[in-house]
Amino acid sequence: MVAVQHEKDGRARIMDAARTLFSSNGFHQTSMAQLATAAQVSVGQIYRLFKGKEDVIEALVQADADAWTVKMIALRTRLDASELTIEQTFEQMLLHTTEEKDEALSFDILAEAFRNETVGQTIGELCAGFRTTLREFACVANRDLTGEALDAAEEMLLACMFGFGHRSLSRPRLSAPVAAHRVAQMIVAGLKAIR
Repeated sequence: MVAVQHEKDGRARIMDAARTLFSSNGFHQTSMAQLATAAQVSVGQIYRLFKGKEDVIEALVQADADAWTVKMIALRTRLDASELTIEQTFEQMLLHTTEEKDEALSFDILAEAFRNETVGQTIGELCAGFRTTLREFACVANRDLTGEALDAAEEMLLACMFGFGHRSLSRPRLSAPVAAHRVAQMIVAGLKAIR
């Protein structure tokens, strides 16, 4: 029991340190020695818990995917219980994308996904899960959506999530809450207009 907890604590420290170092230095520019020092573990312990840096980045992606899945399920549950309107659901979804402070890390992970098949597959699986939920949300906004129109709605919503979550470099004029509210209004209006 103590060994299992020690392993969990070590993994958590390594992942937290990796998040910080990969965000500030980049994935490839961070050495295992730097990671070990920041996590207050030995390099050997990192290799006992992870196969290498690629494994660490995959664990970060999986942790983020798990957190996103929980958030999407919670939004769907609240929507189904009529605690949120579909517009509020989209607004909350968009706001959640801006709450992630690791924009630089996110870009580094996306770049790594093109080089590392496992990371790419994990991101693909994450998006597949999002796609299902986004289709459901689109159909709540417009129950008549089918076929190509529904496929396009799914693409548009996924693009909004990615873009909204990485808007800081574009020097936005609106605060995240105001933008999320307005964009959610536009999404619902656009989805309702599709025949």
